[in-house]
Amino acid sequence: MTQHRRRLTAWLLAGVVLAVVLTLYRADRTAMSEHSAAPGATTSATPSATAPPAPSASPTTSAPPSPTASPETGEPSPTTPAPPCTSPGTCGFPDASTTGPRIELERHDTGNLSIKKDGTVIKGWDIQGSLDIYANDVTVIDSRITSTNWWGINLRPGFSGLKVLHTTITAVPGKGPDNGGVNYAVSNMGGSSIEVGWCDISVFGNALSMGQGDLHDNYVHDLVAFRNQGGEWQHTDAVISGGGNKGRLTIRRNTLLNPTAVDRGATAAVGLFADTGVVSSVVVEGNWLAGGAYALYGGGPGSTGIQVTNNVFSTQYHPAGGAYGAATAWNAGGAGNVWKGNRMSDGRPVDPPPAS
Repeated sequence: MTQHRRRLTAWLLAGVVLAVVLTLYRADRTAMSEHSAAPGATTSATPSATAPPAPSASPTTSAPPSPTASPETGEPSPTTPAPPCTSPGTCGFPDASTTGPRIELERHDTGNLSIKKDGTVIKGWDIQGSLDIYANDVTVIDSRITSTNWWGINLRPGFSGLKVLHTTITAVPGKGPDNGGVNYAVSNMGGSSIEVGWCDISVFGNALSMGQGDLHDNYVHDLVAFRNQGGEWQHTDAVISGGGNKGRLTIRRNTLLNPTAVDRGATAAVGLFADTGVVSSVVVEGNWLAGGAYALYGGGPGSTGIQVTNNVFSTQYHPAGGAYGAATAWNAGGAGNVWKGNRMSDGRPVDPPPAS
């Protein structure tokens, strides 16, 4: 009997020991499993070869990217399309309502008048004729000029300080001296900057012609094609510069339209040409540009310091801004040349044109 009890006790002790061992083994396995699944575990996470791939989002249900801003400039990312513009005026660019004289005008039949007194101010005149400036610091403001001369206003060499503000400058088609055509609404033949601002300009073939100047908030429109005295179609540009300038030309916040057909001489809305020397130090910023063979000629080989930024190239005459494209003659490698933030009026970004 005593021997039987001893055997029973031994079997019970063996069972208890076995139970304890099994419990410790299971606890150790659980801890190892939890450690391998913990974040930062060094165990390889390579999926099983038989595991199915993670489902991908359908392209038809993915949300469009949200506009993002550059941390450096705060401007929209180049990949984010800008909202479309339907017309210059509705998108904040100059038009007939924001340019031209702001007061009542008195008619002056001046003919082709020469100004020779420094500091002359012409205000409130409705001029039938043109102004040829042989003086310094002349101001033409809140006036209207209807010319049948080569120009509306011309600054002669050796003189400076001309300002043309809040003025309408136009001409009579077919009545000009260049085989019925007229050439320059404002011409700067001087060696210094002039200011032209808030002006309504039309008809003239090369409306604003100068190598240096401050052209801002103007509305240039309805240029009229004509054959010049040589019998060829006159090239037309809303703004034209022939290069070789020593000062800066700034073209900012203007509406510059060239509606004439390419086969009738249309060249550009802004034409920066190296006709008389290398083009340098030009700012073309925040303008509405439309028409021409190309809306912008960018200075060509050798040009430097050309900044073309935040302009809208309109599709109102051609789907690409100009008949052949938005821009050409861009010297991407020129020192100080910058192309940034330009777009079509429908929101598409405009990349810098290839070198030509």
